[in-house]
Amino acid sequence: MHHIRHLILVLGDQLDMEAAAFDGFDAAQDAVWMAEAQEESTHVWSSKQRITLFLSAMRHFAQALRDAGRPLFYHRLDDTSAAADLGSLGAKLQADLAELAPQRVVMTAPGDWRVFQQLKTCVEEAGLTLQVCEDRHFFTTGLA
Repeated sequence: MHHIRHLILVLGDQLDMEAAAFDGFDAAQDAVWMAEAQEESTHVWSSKQRITLFLSAMRHFAQALRDAGRPLFYHRLDDTSAAADLGSLGAKLQADLAELAPQRVVMTAPGDWRVFQQLKTCVEEAGLTLQVCEDRHFFTTGLA
């Protein structure tokens, strides 16, 4: 793939092929980005069992994306590439945005404000537009 129109960010708690971020997805022009990050496993204490289950779900979803023919850029914790040394989602995204140069970044609204701010900052620093889509799993956003 030489030209990426939309880079779709999928976080580990957003594993849904019908997410709003995929609306209008075109496998010829768009790609999906996912990353396992050490920081996300250690920011808040989690049991080894929870981390294992979370990473397993991400890896199965990544395979489902591949099986569906959706181009995917995926960083695993056990990856040996240079990006693997980057501990945060933001650092991994920043490195990939410089290399992939998408026209726009699209994501479903994350539930974690810290993660959202980190990713939003990376996209803005890359001079790109971030489109945040509504998470359809909720009846209300809580905003009045």
